[in-house]
Amino acid sequence: MKKEFTLSLFTENHIGLLNQITIIFTRRQINIESLTASESAVKGVHMLTIVVNTSPELVEKVAKQLEKLVDVLKVFVHNVDEIIYQEIALYKVQTHELMTSNKIEHIVRSNNARFLEITPEYAVIEKTGHKKETADLLKKLDEFGVLQFVRSGRVAITKQIKELISYLKEMDAANGH
Repeated sequence: MKKEFTLSLFTENHIGLLNQITIIFTRRQINIESLTASESAVKGVHMLTIVVNTSPELVEKVAKQLEKLVDVLKVFVHNVDEIIYQEIALYKVQTHELMTSNKIEHIVRSNNARFLEITPEYAVIEKTGHKKETADLLKKLDEFGVLQFVRSGRVAITKQIKELISYLKEMDAANGH
């Protein structure tokens, strides 16, 4: 049975690594739903957050295969209840609708979104939340003529207490450093 998993990959930042990672998912015919990359709390270590829908057995096989890559330091697999996560969405709507009534303003406020920019031609709205929340706001704004819409990949932190720094120290100790 397929479930949603979030993989946290801690890596060194080398050219071509993302290609090596995506090839592993492609070979297993797993579609990547979301992918974000950023620095981590550990200097020199980057974090990739990848969201997939697959079976528990297959996600574990992929995680083990990913950890075999030279530049991958550690891979963690999380269920949705083991992480705290958000996405950010931007919506561009025509300013005309905004000026003729307060409907858009009401929708924005009631959905805990905010205006980033308002020009004579368009307004840009920002919403952070889960995919369903950002999709719901898109649906509500659609009747007013959404000119553009974009949503980021998932950013997530774990609820677990043991952090990457602990794992890195354990790895160093095991390697005799």
